[in-house]
Amino acid sequence: MYDPQMVQPMRDELVAIGAKQLMTPDDVDAAMRAEGTTLVIVNSVCGCAAGSARPGVRLSMMNAKKPDHIVTVFAGMEGDATARAREYFKPYRPSSPQIALMKDGQLLEMIQRQDIEGKQPDALARDLSAAFDKHC
Repeated sequence: MYDPQMVQPMRDELVAIGAKQLMTPDDVDAAMRAEGTTLVIVNSVCGCAAGSARPGVRLSMMNAKKPDHIVTVFAGMEGDATARAREYFKPYRPSSPQIALMKDGQLLEMIQRQDIEGKQPDALARDLSAAFDKHC
């Protein structure tokens, strides 16, 4: 587990754009039962989360079409909640960061760490926006 004070600014980046923090497995299950589209962000302390994932998600929120819900779990902090979220992502292997677009509890699109590393935030935002245009 990381120092909670250290990760708070990383949490705040996603909360500021409307993401709801999921702290328990029950929170995750409730979010997955929500009707409509849900963007699930597995947040992380890594450099690609800071340099691409969180900024890319933020930019994608400027798209005309957006998910009905935006939620986040934090890898390395809420282990049980993160593990539960990843159960919904099968057959994809766990990665941090990780971004899933769900609809009515079903996985539609997955962006793994290897899809994020080395990508500029605007390129990630374009990928997410294309997924929103297709599914939202």
